[in-house]
Amino acid sequence: HNNQNPNNKIDAHKLATCGLYHDATEVITGDMPTPVKYHSKAMRNAYKGVEQRAEKELLNLLPTEMHEAFKGVLIEHELPEVYQRLLKAADRLSALLKCQAELRAGNKEFEHAAQEILKRLNEEQQPEVLYFLENFAPAYALSLDHLLK
Repeated sequence: HNNQNPNNKIDAHKLATCGLYHDATEVITGDMPTPVKYHSKAMRNAYKGVEQRAEKELLNLLPTEMHEAFKGVLIEHELPEVYQRLLKAADRLSALLKCQAELRAGNKEFEHAAQEILKRLNEEQQPEVLYFLENFAPAYALSLDHLLK
């Protein structure tokens, strides 16, 4: 959904592929909890460096003839800003949906995180995110029986 700004040419297939590989570095780095990762500017910068190093290491694990094809999806900081922004938004949406699922299951520990993530998503006013929240997110609260009706 990118009708808002025709200057942002987005290849949906490339963006989806980038999304598939977005967390691939975690096989090397592990999953750093968000509160730790964003605790301070120094922590953010340090982790960003670790992630970038892990991206390069992953790329180097591939046969040389595959490097050029995969560089465009594995090395996130070299992607156009619009791709980086949408990948970050998708990451946040995924976290929000996880929090909401936990809350529906009775796990109140996710309440604050869900509120903070939703607040952040709404503040950013990204049309793609708002569209997703309005049109697709509600279905995640439905049971399989309701989805198949």
